[in-house]
Amino acid sequence: MMIMGVLLGDIGLKVPVLKDIGGPAILSIFIPSIMVFYNLINPASMKAITAFMKGSNFLYLYISCLVTGSILGMQRVVLVQGFLRMFIPLLIGTLASAALGTLVGSLTGIGAHRAFFYIVVPILSGGVGEGILPLSMAYSEILQQSNDKFIPQLIPAAMLGNIIAIMLAGYLRRLGKSKPHLSGNGLLVKTGQDEFLKAAQATEKPVDFAVMGAGLLLACTFYIWGLVVNKFIDIPAPIIMIFSAALVKAAGIMPAKMEQGAYHTYRFISSSLTWALLVGVGVLYTPWKDVIAAISPAYIVTVLTTVVAMIASGFYVGKFMNMYPVESALVTGCHSGLGGTGDVAILSAANRMELMPFAQVSTRLGGACVVVGAALLLRLWQ
Repeated sequence: MMIMGVLLGDIGLKVPVLKDIGGPAILSIFIPSIMVFYNLINPASMKAITAFMKGSNFLYLYISCLVTGSILGMQRVVLVQGFLRMFIPLLIGTLASAALGTLVGSLTGIGAHRAFFYIVVPILSGGVGEGILPLSMAYSEILQQSNDKFIPQLIPAAMLGNIIAIMLAGYLRRLGKSKPHLSGNGLLVKTGQDEFLKAAQATEKPVDFAVMGAGLLLACTFYIWGLVVNKFIDIPAPIIMIFSAALVKAAGIMPAKMEQGAYHTYRFISSSLTWALLVGVGVLYTPWKDVIAAISPAYIVTVLTTVVAMIASGFYVGKFMNMYPVESALVTGCHSGLGGTGDVAILSAANRMELMPFAQVSTRLGGACVVVGAALLLRLWQ
């Protein structure tokens, strides 16, 4: 996974045009997916990748390290203001993408009902495990049909939406470079002391490997805490983990040395293992036949409209919310990704991994609301 990830990531950084639309993430996900489709990965390698990604739950270890480290390593004012302001662009983006996606689906002949429930909603549902599977179970119960019938109808929209979001993230990265006033280079909110905060964020403290180990322990502890609380409160464990880490940071009760360890662990994981993780995502979570099956002009236009409406809403509403438009667009854009894997791919394409805590809230909380809302609307529609 690491060899393929480093190779494909490096190629994606060098190929003209591709490098500007998230080439490393695109190649790291879709080349392995194509290789699986044509049986070019041998069974022993498939077994090893499956054991590592699913049996060892590497994806959640990766996300836990990124979320905990980026939150604890963040300046407190950025964290508090970011969480308070991101919900308005997220809400407006969700409503705009639902309305425009359904309208375009109607105009292209797909039909309003199918466009909304089988294209728009899967894109905004928050991924496969947290979104499409619960959604398929809800559809199954309401429509009195087998759960297996709905999953193949829902997954292609989410996958195609994720591809478009990755490409747009690459474009936003380039836009941020060409027009620096639109980008916070990882900062979400304009605080009035941005230069100071960027300087403070850029100040590297010496790496202490023992403290990095403590940072790894912190990441695992926050995630396990989320799992335990989830047994008593029906809120997804990653959301509990995010808000718990944010509360600890806002309260200032974590020793600075431990925060530093968590931050350095996050830096190590994000810089060394992202492309390897995306290879696993391509092998196990991105069936190439489902991506190909979704390709029809009307379908693509409907998905494109849904994702563009979400990202454009984040971009323009973010301006009015005193947020950096590029970062605001990326955070809302993660709502149209494939859950945690989509967040990683979108933010890595934009080189903004420090936005992971906000992206996770956008994906998981926004996705949960969409799934519940869609189930209620389908029941009423029936």
